[in-house]
Amino acid sequence: MISSKIGHSLDPAILKIYRFFFRSRIIDPNALTLCGTFFGFLSALSIAFGFLISGGAALLVSGFFDLLDGAIARQTNRVSLFGGFLDSVLDRYSDLAVMLGILVFYLNGNERAYAVVTFIASIGIAIIPYARARAEAASLTCRSGFMERPERIILLLIGLFSGVLHYAVIVLAVLSHVTVIQRIIHVKRKAENQSIVDSE
Repeated sequence: MISSKIGHSLDPAILKIYRFFFRSRIIDPNALTLCGTFFGFLSALSIAFGFLISGGAALLVSGFFDLLDGAIARQTNRVSLFGGFLDSVLDRYSDLAVMLGILVFYLNGNERAYAVVTFIASIGIAIIPYARARAEAASLTCRSGFMERPERIILLLIGLFSGVLHYAVIVLAVLSHVTVIQRIIHVKRKAENQSIVDSE
């Protein structure tokens, strides 16, 4: 939802922040993607061992790198098909690693009910991008729904930093599957409209 509304309008601001730290040096966007994945896994490990604030900080850095790699690629004309593919695949690794970290955290704390909720949320998180990929494979656009990746990261950050991770996971479990349903409905309508156009 945030991605759909804002798009790439933040790219110039992100590039300014990048240049403040790295001057004129341009790092390969794929290297930035790998850095984001590293911090995603670091977040997962921190959360699994109960260091929620550290896990939140690592997740925040991972999210920043996720913004940065695309912005750098677009602003420096380094956009590539492989880069987009790599970013998408590694984002899935990071997302599910973090959810696994949360699941382990709850299992270690003998909070099995929340571990189950985390597992349910993980299924939704895995299906959301898959639904989009399948739609795009059928030449249909699919960016609808409440819980795209930025919203999921923001929700988890709120939960990790404010001590309400339980509630964040519950909301994530519900809205991730609501998003899947929204995408199914959206694609169904698109497909039906396309069928009507093709038959005319």
